[in-house]
Amino acid sequence: MVEEFKVGVIGAGYVGLVTGACLAQIGHRVTCVDRDEDRVAQLSAGRVPIYEPGLEEMVVRNARRGTLFFTGPGGLREVVRAADVVFIAVDTPQGEDGSADLSNVAAVAKSIGSVLAAAPREKPLLIVNKSTVPVGSGDYVSMLVCDGIDEAGGAGEPAEFRVVSNPEFLREGNALYDSLFPDRIVLGADSREALEAMRSLYDPIIAQSFPTDLDPRPKVSVPLVVTDLASAEMIKYAANAFLATKISFINEVSNLCELVGADVANVAAGIGLDERIGPRFLGAGVGWGGSCFPKDVAALRSVAREYDYEPVLLDATVAVNERQRRRVISKLQHDLHTLKGKRIALLGLAFKPNTDDLREAPSLRIAGELDSLGARVVGYDPVAGKAAARLSPGLRVVFDPYEALAGAHAAVVVTEWEEVRNLDLERAASLMDDPGLLVDGRNTLDPDAVRAAGLLYRGFGR
Repeated sequence: MVEEFKVGVIGAGYVGLVTGACLAQIGHRVTCVDRDEDRVAQLSAGRVPIYEPGLEEMVVRNARRGTLFFTGPGGLREVVRAADVVFIAVDTPQGEDGSADLSNVAAVAKSIGSVLAAAPREKPLLIVNKSTVPVGSGDYVSMLVCDGIDEAGGAGEPAEFRVVSNPEFLREGNALYDSLFPDRIVLGADSREALEAMRSLYDPIIAQSFPTDLDPRPKVSVPLVVTDLASAEMIKYAANAFLATKISFINEVSNLCELVGADVANVAAGIGLDERIGPRFLGAGVGWGGSCFPKDVAALRSVAREYDYEPVLLDATVAVNERQRRRVISKLQHDLHTLKGKRIALLGLAFKPNTDDLREAPSLRIAGELDSLGARVVGYDPVAGKAAARLSPGLRVVFDPYEALAGAHAAVVVTEWEEVRNLDLERAASLMDDPGLLVDGRNTLDPDAVRAAGLLYRGFGR
């Protein structure tokens, strides 16, 4: 039988909401706290304000069975007092210097301290950093909780709480799967007692003993990595920085492939069979974006420079990624020459499929560049279109890919949505200016099929 924990999750954004829903799913009693009252009202009514496959259904199901609740900032005190474990899952936006802004984390930590001062506990509260935070943040949170206790007039006894680092490794569009069937769970703490409690919290996932509709169950058990606070915090940054570097590496290779006449798809398949390399994250194209890779790589570079260390490889990773955006423009200019007055269709606007996230999306950078060069830019996305129109004034958004293609001199595949992968290429060719140019920014279409339909094909490294 699952040991039930009372869990508070502070921050009901992407990470907090997924964390709360999945912990409720495996049998814990979870209350999510968010300062946005409108968001709380939507979630309490069963409406999820972000797009993530399966999340709304999971939220509704667990709210109905009485394991998942939502409250505004006024409920923070009650949640902290009742909880065995409190997750901090607030935003840590990127500062101007690339470092992580911890002001939201700091405010939450001090608020938790003020509650602890007013209501002594029988056993220590576990305070879990789920937000992506730089190395040293565990000690920083401990200090701020103590400050909150002192300012509220408490004794400031550090024994009343323990801080744990438990970084998330969620892929947007696959977040529920990654939470329930993760590659690993990472726990960092200086307290054996805290680590054992967290092991119990996650035991249904570690043992894969919770009920699931997936058949067969994809994992027998989940590896648990137990380490110190600093190492757990570094694992998160190192993982994302490595993946970003792997993508930039294959993009560098793809540019060389174009020069020497090789096909990067064949090269990636060949090197990916090496177990030391692996096949994932070897897709050449317009590069990486989103909420994690850019922010985490920037934060790690910032940490390095705090210690007067130049992270040359990470700097090159970012430089290659920036260049990939510009290569889209170069490919368009190569065939269309001037872009002034040309209609360019961007197919897909979110930074990846199955999400509405536009943070650091390549589409917005490309749209801005095209607009500055005098092109008429029209974009299609099945989910993120309205938000993209607000963020990019020079972008006209439509909600049918063929409407975007009508009269276009060129189209750029930016996000490999299913609707884009399965385009009727002959219909596309009949709608576009003759001869239509298709720049495949994700190498997701069959070049021979594109050419057979009467379109010019330009991929990356092909």
